[in-house]
Amino acid sequence: MLKVNHLNNSRSQRVLWMLDELELEYEICFYKRRPTMFAPAELQKIHPLGKSPIIEDTDSDGQKVIVVESGAICEYLVSKAGGKLGPSSCSGEVLKYREFLHYAEGSVMPVLFALLVLSQVPLLGRKTVKRVQPLLDVHLDYVEAQLSSRPWFAGAQFTAADIMMSFPLEAARSGNWLGSKRPATIAWLDRIHSRHPYQRALEKGGHYAFL
Repeated sequence: MLKVNHLNNSRSQRVLWMLDELELEYEICFYKRRPTMFAPAELQKIHPLGKSPIIEDTDSDGQKVIVVESGAICEYLVSKAGGKLGPSSCSGEVLKYREFLHYAEGSVMPVLFALLVLSQVPLLGRKTVKRVQPLLDVHLDYVEAQLSSRPWFAGAQFTAADIMMSFPLEAARSGNWLGSKRPATIAWLDRIHSRHPYQRALEKGGHYAFL
C-alpha cells in the first residue's frame, strides 16, 4: 500500500487529494511543523531532504520506492493509475498539462514563498511586500487569462495539473493577494473545493490553513 508522509498545512495535502481522485488505497503518516514552521527532523530518516510530501511505495519486484517533489509524485501516481488524471491525446492539451504541472512550483511558488515570509516581518517586510506583489500579479493575471478560456488548466478535462495548481492559488487567496477581480480563478477554486475527493482528503489530512 502507498504511504504518504504528510505534513500539516503543506503541499502534501495535494497528494492526499490526488490519491482520492485516483481511488488508490493509501495510509497516512502524520507529522507536525515545528514552532519555526520547518518540518520535523524525523522526515530526514525517510529522505535526506527531510521535507514533505514523501510517498513510499513497493514496486513489482518488492523493492520500496521513495518519491519526493510534488510534481514528480503526481507523474508517478498518474503512471501508476494507468494514465488517469493525465492529459488527453490532444497535443495542445498535452503541452498545457506539462506547463502547469511544473509552473506551480517552478514559477508561482517562489514568488508566493517570498511574500509569505516577508508578510511576517514587521514594518520593513510590509514595505517589501508592496514591491513583490506586482511580480505575483503578473502570474495571477496570466492564470486568470488561461482559466477565462477553458474550465481546467489543461483544457476541457480535470487533470493532475489542476491539483498541482491548487496550492499556490489557495495560498494566494488565503494571503489576500488574489483579489476579487479574477472571477475565473475564483470560480475554478470553488469547483475544486466542491469535488468529493477533495473533501474526503481534507477530512483525512486534518486542518489545512490555505482554504
